[in-house]
Amino acid sequence: MRIILTRTPCGYTTAPAGGGGQTGPGRAAGGSACTTRALPPCSGCPVTLSLRSRPVPSRGRRCERVMAASKPVEAAGGGGAGLSRWQLALVLGAPILLGAGALYLWGRRAARRGGKGASERKTPEGRASPGPCGGGGGVQPDGPGHEETSPLDRAQAAKNKGNKYFKAGKYEQAIQCYTEAISLCPPEKNLDLSTFYQNRAAAYEQLQKWTEVAQDCTKAVELNPKYVKALFRRAKAHEKLDNKKECLEDVTAVCILEAFQNQQSMLLADKVLKLLGKEKAKEKYKNREPLMPSPQFIKSYFSSFTDDIISQPLLKGEKSDEDKDKEGEASEVKENSGYLRAKQYMEEENYDKIISESTKEIEAKGKYMAEALLLRATFYLLIGNANAAKPDLDQVISMEDANVKLRANALIKRGSMYMQQQQPVLSTQDFNMAADIDPQNADVYHHRGQLKILLDQIEEAVEDFDECIRLRPDSALAQAQKCFALYRQAYTGSNALPVQVAMKGFEDVIKNFPKCAEGYALYAQALTDQQQFGKADEMYDKCIDLEPDNATTYVHKGGNLDKAIEMFNKAINLAKSEMEMAHLYSLCDAAYAQTEVAKKYGLKPPTL
Repeated sequence: MRIILTRTPCGYTTAPAGGGGQTGPGRAAGGSACTTRALPPCSGCPVTLSLRSRPVPSRGRRCERVMAASKPVEAAGGGGAGLSRWQLALVLGAPILLGAGALYLWGRRAARRGGKGASERKTPEGRASPGPCGGGGGVQPDGPGHEETSPLDRAQAAKNKGNKYFKAGKYEQAIQCYTEAISLCPPEKNLDLSTFYQNRAAAYEQLQKWTEVAQDCTKAVELNPKYVKALFRRAKAHEKLDNKKECLEDVTAVCILEAFQNQQSMLLADKVLKLLGKEKAKEKYKNREPLMPSPQFIKSYFSSFTDDIISQPLLKGEKSDEDKDKEGEASEVKENSGYLRAKQYMEEENYDKIISESTKEIEAKGKYMAEALLLRATFYLLIGNANAAKPDLDQVISMEDANVKLRANALIKRGSMYMQQQQPVLSTQDFNMAADIDPQNADVYHHRGQLKILLDQIEEAVEDFDECIRLRPDSALAQAQKCFALYRQAYTGSNALPVQVAMKGFEDVIKNFPKCAEGYALYAQALTDQQQFGKADEMYDKCIDLEPDNATTYVHKGGNLDKAIEMFNKAINLAKSEMEMAHLYSLCDAAYAQTEVAKKYGLKPPTL
């Protein structure tokens, strides 16, 4: 089974292409935000995670999702405000669950069960969690008339004295007291002992003795396996010691045990997942071989454009007479043209020969040179070679005598590439130029609308989607993405009516475009925000029916993580940019950590 990258102006999105060539709002690889499939996998465009990253709830008691690998996109030169996490998720392949987002699954299931979980860790030191302060129901003095104190009482007294030193900032003395408490405490008093170790770890933490912190927290967790405070402190120590894998496992356990109610632990999970993803991707990407995506993805990618000349079939006049009447057989071109041969190979799905045939046309300076440049650039993007694609795109854009549709298409793809490369200013310039030279091109407004969503310019995004729909009423992706934009806009407001209108809009989209996977995925995100989990799962199931190879849908829905991990690993090998690969690694690591924690703590992972 092969993961299909969802195409977007710049390339792919890692996940199977949407039914009928429709990708969804969060799938634009590297370029137009959300659901475009325009450019081949460039640096993030062609390959953008198809994980549906649900918008983070802004009000009400909703479970948080940690989105890993979603570093805010900054304007070229480092200036400008960064994108919010849910926006970046779109860059990655909009509605998708990113990074620690996989952990969110537990939070969603917990919410369904009505479990509140630990909303936040208590600040006082010296408390085992769970259990009363100082020892979880530790032994009390023997009786009213007893003058002698028990070993546990003496241990508690030493701990209390250590707490006073701790509050006074005298950490060395506190450590001595906690050490005394540990030596006095009866070995069968697990909860009390775990508290003393955890307190001593807290004192070591103040002295930045991270190895000692990790060791004492390990003792505390051995005595009390679900001791959240000790787990989180050990996670922070592992972070300082650069033990990323161990840090991720501990912080994942904390997130699950706290029912995803604590921002600190979720932010740490997000941070370590990003670091792990970037670290692994950097090493793997530099040694990777260019890989052509699947035929299904390529066809789906090209279907996202309505005004793309290079994706149109050969005209009758370009075929030999003897082949004009041979239905079902590959036609042979009449002219000795590298470009026309490349087009023939496209029809035959023999994609590996397209770059070389296009190059022959370019070197011969044939009459289809502009088309060959754009076709070659597109396939460079599809195999993840943005550096090779850019000169070809630049040349097409500069050809003032070339067909305006070619130049506009090149601008869309370059703009998507810039967006993936985190250069929104250059991306905006290209989309605006495309609109200026070809104002009746629906593709321009579709992809620019996605960019506007990424830049949090929702009203302008809706205007662009409206113009795309006016020019192309049958655009399922534009309809779905417009609905998503309206929902985001309504969701952040205080009036419930616009939210209801947006939800009705989703119903219309899936009714009118039943083969558009993104419609179901985006609707499922909105339903989850509204805590309508049963109906959300129905929408995810329909999306899975249309895109059975889409790993992110499985993770986002919250089931079968083992299958999702397997598919993420396949998708990693198909990544067309280092950024996309880093996101995929983050997602895979999040899912893997969740399964490992489930085994370790006897928790049952959610299933489909």
